[in-house]
Amino acid sequence: MFQDNDRGTKVGEVKTDNPEENDRQMVRALARGLEVLRCFKPGDRFLGNQEIALRTGLPKPTVSRLTHTLTTLGYLNYAERFGKYYLGTAVLSLGYSMLANMDIRQIARPFMQELAEYAQASVALGAQDRLNMIYIEAYRSSATVTLTLDVGSQLPIATTSMGRALLCALPARERESLMEQLRIRNEANWPRIRAGIEQALKDYEDKGFCFSLGDWKKDVHGVAAPLIPSDGSRILVFSCAGAAFQLRRHMLEDDIGPRLLNLVTNVKEILDRH
Repeated sequence: MFQDNDRGTKVGEVKTDNPEENDRQMVRALARGLEVLRCFKPGDRFLGNQEIALRTGLPKPTVSRLTHTLTTLGYLNYAERFGKYYLGTAVLSLGYSMLANMDIRQIARPFMQELAEYAQASVALGAQDRLNMIYIEAYRSSATVTLTLDVGSQLPIATTSMGRALLCALPARERESLMEQLRIRNEANWPRIRAGIEQALKDYEDKGFCFSLGDWKKDVHGVAAPLIPSDGSRILVFSCAGAAFQLRRHMLEDDIGPRLLNLVTNVKEILDRH
């Protein structure tokens, strides 16, 4: 977020959850444009300059110049009827290119489908996006009671099994840095959140996977395990989640969790052969 406050932060200075936000090599104009695009979340079909200004902390005249530029380049479209903007096809082409080049999605899909149908739940593959996890692949079972999140959905790192699995897999220094950012973002609830993360670290050490049992949403239980690529690329996480009354802890611990670990092993073995 871009802010102008009494702590001396200048208008146009990038304020994000990224610890490298003050990197002098950063191109500020580009960063501001990308922040405008990031304002559009699932469910936000249209946003006006005023809404974007509030979300980014940028002055409205600056936002107007940025939205004009992004519209000219095809990253935004302007809806005359509403006087607001919506994402353009250029954004879709970037996202599609990224997803299409991720072999792991095609490799993992049949394994994810098999586990989802077995557990009558949702199985997802996610990666870190600042203080969230973002779904890059998802499969929902044919069950009527299941999560309805899809590719592009974002979940908080702090309280979900997927986010906790990421924290468990990170090197200690990176984990501590990320946890400090989470603490700042969730000051009031931090003791409870930290306790959940510490328990996840114990579960991961003992079992190879970790849980979220009503911590994110009270009626949702989940288990997750990380995939740490051999080539040193970013850590990815597989999760299986569903209604709490369907996925009891003992089921996640004794059955679904080990199956999820087997899924991770199978996918990693195929990736390593490619």
